[in-house]
Amino acid sequence: MDLIHGEGVSELFQGQCHLFKHIFSYIDSMSLKCAIQLGIPDIIHSHGQPITLPELVSKLHIHPKKTSCVHRLMRLLVHSGFFTKTIVHENQEKVKEEEAYTLTPSSRLILKDNVTSFSTYVLAMLDPVLLSPWQFLGDWFQGSELTPFEKTHGKGFWDHCNQSPEFNNYFNEAMASDSLLMNLVIKDCKPIFEGLGLLVDIGGGTGTMEKIISETFPHMKCIVLDLPHVVANLPDSKNLKYVGGDMFQYIPLVDSILFKAIMGKGKEGKVIIIDIMINEEKDEHDRNQKEWEKLFLEAGFSHYKIVSSFGMKSLIVVYP
Repeated sequence: MDLIHGEGVSELFQGQCHLFKHIFSYIDSMSLKCAIQLGIPDIIHSHGQPITLPELVSKLHIHPKKTSCVHRLMRLLVHSGFFTKTIVHENQEKVKEEEAYTLTPSSRLILKDNVTSFSTYVLAMLDPVLLSPWQFLGDWFQGSELTPFEKTHGKGFWDHCNQSPEFNNYFNEAMASDSLLMNLVIKDCKPIFEGLGLLVDIGGGTGTMEKIISETFPHMKCIVLDLPHVVANLPDSKNLKYVGGDMFQYIPLVDSILFKAIMGKGKEGKVIIIDIMINEEKDEHDRNQKEWEKLFLEAGFSHYKIVSSFGMKSLIVVYP
């Protein structure tokens, strides 16, 4: 059989490997979800030292016939960087060596009792409600629906949240867990917020981010503006108020507007954005600095400043 377009055998098999990598990449995500559901990170953490496979299996609440499969799951999770393997000795004489598992920075982030736990976020993003639309991406391109979510579920995402209180609470908890990490960096960004009298967080969910800011700057009045079903029954505090509304219909006149992982334009005052800004040379999934700059200028802003970067996110201040 003739080789395809004159490519060599080596190139064809490299192409096959590349295809396999992306065909089966979902296994990494689903294995991480499984680890959280089984409580594996928490078991390793509570063990207080590297845990061997037999010790781990003995603490898992799984069917007896599935115990032989745990080593395969752990091998994949080690390969993905969620756990590491080390060597421990069965006794003080160091006669018999065994492999044992320890946590990594990634798996420490999904400890359920951790203040900055990301476990709810992981589970929410891998929920069938959010994964199913990807199965219909091709159909969406050929149809008239506004989003793949609408193509799959017959309604928009926010309508689904409004009609499903259980999923709405689940999603809000996930967004809150993402915001909790900001508590670790907000002290380094104090000059941005100092002197502001009124700050509104657009699409701020249950207000986790704004709570952090309002507690750090008690002199500042803070508003969380989100859809009515999101902020319903959330209690106001001394300097924090929840307002139900649509940012496309109305945004209060304030000193500054905060957007986290969304984008919009206020009527006046500076805009504070917390979102992903990628390295142009390494990634093409999200906006790089040039694309952000183009967006700001086209929206009518005069200039911007990247104040701080933490992980894959940046804090950007945009001026009218």
